[in-house]
Amino acid sequence: MFSNLLLMTDSYKASHFLQYPPDTQYLYAYIESRGGAWDHTLFFGLQVFLQEYLGRPITQAMIDEAAAFFAAHGEPFHRAGFETILRDHGGYLPLRIEAVPEGSLIPTHNVLVTVVNTDPRCPWLTTYLETALLRAVWYPTTVATKSWAAKQVIWEALLQSSDDPAGQIGFKLHDFGARGVSSAESAALGGAAHLVNFLGSDTVEGVRCANHYYRAGMAGFSIPAAEHSTITAWGRDREADAYANVLAQFAQPGSLVAVVSDSYDLWNAIDHLWGEQLRPAVIASGATVIIRPDSGNPLTVPIEVIKRLGQHFGTTTNAKGYQVLNQVRVIQGDGIQDEQVIATILHNLLSAGHSADNLAFGMGGGLLQQVNRDTLKFAMKCSALSRDGQQWQPVYKAPITDPSKQSKRGRLALIEVEGALHTVPLADNSPGNQLRTVFENGQMLQEWDFEAIRRRAAMSFK
Repeated sequence: MFSNLLLMTDSYKASHFLQYPPDTQYLYAYIESRGGAWDHTLFFGLQVFLQEYLGRPITQAMIDEAAAFFAAHGEPFHRAGFETILRDHGGYLPLRIEAVPEGSLIPTHNVLVTVVNTDPRCPWLTTYLETALLRAVWYPTTVATKSWAAKQVIWEALLQSSDDPAGQIGFKLHDFGARGVSSAESAALGGAAHLVNFLGSDTVEGVRCANHYYRAGMAGFSIPAAEHSTITAWGRDREADAYANVLAQFAQPGSLVAVVSDSYDLWNAIDHLWGEQLRPAVIASGATVIIRPDSGNPLTVPIEVIKRLGQHFGTTTNAKGYQVLNQVRVIQGDGIQDEQVIATILHNLLSAGHSADNLAFGMGGGLLQQVNRDTLKFAMKCSALSRDGQQWQPVYKAPITDPSKQSKRGRLALIEVEGALHTVPLADNSPGNQLRTVFENGQMLQEWDFEAIRRRAAMSFK
């Protein structure tokens, strides 16, 4: 149902080939973030779309299907134009796409991607792909940026309170979002975007996406963990037996295992079951047992859990003067919607004298689903055209009712000026242009492996 690229568009796009000036030969468009929740974007995800969709030729069957659909749907369809592409280009779309390197942190209001047709008979093709191309960029880039913003907050807390910030940061925000998104493809794209910044994920589609499209090997990792069903199946009277079984199955020297502990009375589980009855088994196992509260006020509950665990298992004062739990840790996955919540929790934790080493976070729908195109105000706009062999002419919109929607003009380059990136008019061989040709006429000309993307993203940390 969703494999025909010619139908991955908005209905009105099908009629636009009849609306451009008839002597138009080339259309040029760009994608940018016009601001929003953060002042930077961490660019990611375009490579998946290029490999999965543009790297494959269109077929006569796809053209026939699209023609039949639009005829019944009430829109014209440029059958002749797509059949020209099939005949003269082997079905590969005659487009040139440039983009910033994936993993780049780019200030908003700057060009991220440009698109132009390479066959003068197909100027309409540039904007026909807007729906699919913009969607392929805004979603993974927004998730990557949200994950990056959370990493900044956690990193600062680790710098203040941990003896080993670099060794801790990779597993401090775990992706719990697979069940909270609208599709498997969203889980794949969003999950991979999160892994640009972190190593922990339970979103299998996201890990597989990074492994496959970015040659990651194994991009993300997880550990055995209990859910409420595996605890409550034992019955309330045998709650301790459920926990003991988890220890017996998974706890061994050097291992990690997470156990949700609020199926009934969290404080009884902490103070009596874990803190007294099972304490000898936890210590004898040599494992690190991670307690997961899953209800209550996320701003206060995990701090109270850490305090109580410290009373039972003891703490060690690190070189920075903060308390680190012995053999146990805590993960808070409930109510973690954004980096502001994480910042508040970490502030409360450090104010109580406990290191950020003690606490990890899980984020689900807040990470992968509670974003939209307007989170970073993404847009793709036509900014230049060439008619009948003439020089490029600027194309732009400038609505008086909303100046923030004014678009850029002409062909564009992204260059560094006095240490900052700026979008400027494209000149011949624009020196230092950050945009790279990643796709041309069906061929991938630049591919990024996942570790290179991670290194590039890590360079942006303070």
